[in-house]
Amino acid sequence: MDWALRLLASGWAKAGGALLAAGCALLAATSHSADAGGVMKVRVAGTASETRVVVELDQAAKARLIEGQGARSLVLAWPDLETGKELSGPGKGLVSAWTVDEAAGAARLKLSLTEDAQIARRFLLPPGDGVEVYRYVVDLKPKAKRVPAKLAVTSSPAGPAANAKPEMLSAPRRAAGAKRVVVIDAGHGGKDPGAIGVHAREGAVTLAAAKALRARLQRGGYKVVLTREKDVFLPLETRVRIARQAHADLFISLHADAGGDPGLKGASVYTLSENGSDRVAKKVMARDRSLGEVKLPGQDAAVNSILLDLTQRATRNQSATFAQLLLNEVDDVCALLRRSHRDAGFVVLLAPDVPAVLLEMGFMTNTEDERLLTDPKHRTAMMDAVGDGIDAYFAQAEQYAAR
Repeated sequence: MDWALRLLASGWAKAGGALLAAGCALLAATSHSADAGGVMKVRVAGTASETRVVVELDQAAKARLIEGQGARSLVLAWPDLETGKELSGPGKGLVSAWTVDEAAGAARLKLSLTEDAQIARRFLLPPGDGVEVYRYVVDLKPKAKRVPAKLAVTSSPAGPAANAKPEMLSAPRRAAGAKRVVVIDAGHGGKDPGAIGVHAREGAVTLAAAKALRARLQRGGYKVVLTREKDVFLPLETRVRIARQAHADLFISLHADAGGDPGLKGASVYTLSENGSDRVAKKVMARDRSLGEVKLPGQDAAVNSILLDLTQRATRNQSATFAQLLLNEVDDVCALLRRSHRDAGFVVLLAPDVPAVLLEMGFMTNTEDERLLTDPKHRTAMMDAVGDGIDAYFAQAEQYAAR
């Protein structure tokens, strides 16, 4: 049975990053109460270079960063939550201590810092993998120290500082030789232009977005593969094959929607439906059996059939987790459809062993959405948010793998 469990966890197997490994052995904060309301518990772990704070919540909620609290403290507030009584505890790494209280009808977390620090990323993890609570994760890093003006003038133009890119300071660290592989699929292209707006076509919009996302992920230390880099047509099965041949840890297909109602706008994320996977898979696999081939350790067809089903279920669960984390981030930069997480039997989501989502970035048939989808500034902001969602997904994966 050990090999079956290893198979189920295979999608999470590559671990990396000292902080993320430490996050699995988070220092438990001693103060928590069953009467604590929305905020249930706080845990802190890490070092002076990277520190992680995990706030356990009994419901999904968005936090607001309260500015102007001083260089040596950070305050987050959850307007929709409460706490039964004040909680407090010791810190670790960049956090010397923390307290949770209520103010103006909101639950507040105050972090006292050992030095000037800033939030590198923050995200909400839904319940899953045996964890029954929501976890609001805050990653801290030291603030970059300013170089005195005189030193900046005398620095050698050929030195490392001359070539440093400021945006790389916020990139998460990756273990050497253990890069995550992300395959980005720019939907449509070539003879298949996709949805057509007033000023642009879907195939061109998705390719520009794919290149922007690749730049964001490469700064973060990922290995990135694009299914296409120019305006060409690719069969759907070819896109899946590229992801599998690249041994992708994650696959994301970028699209822009179309609707009969020009007022319809907003982004949404699709994952593979269980019924859709059965129906579409049979049709596609009949044309190309290699798309569904997975190396399995069973000694007979019956055992391998069970293992393949377990693999597919684990992949669908991982895809759903990524979809929710992605929506949490994208929600900050663009409108979402009312039902923003959907499932369908799309061919590009069929790989049985690669977690995959299809992101509809907006509607080409909506004037405002089309304007945003073709605006380089908005495109960069949206793909940065997608990159943050990918960071959050792998952060959770590494926590799971290290248990």
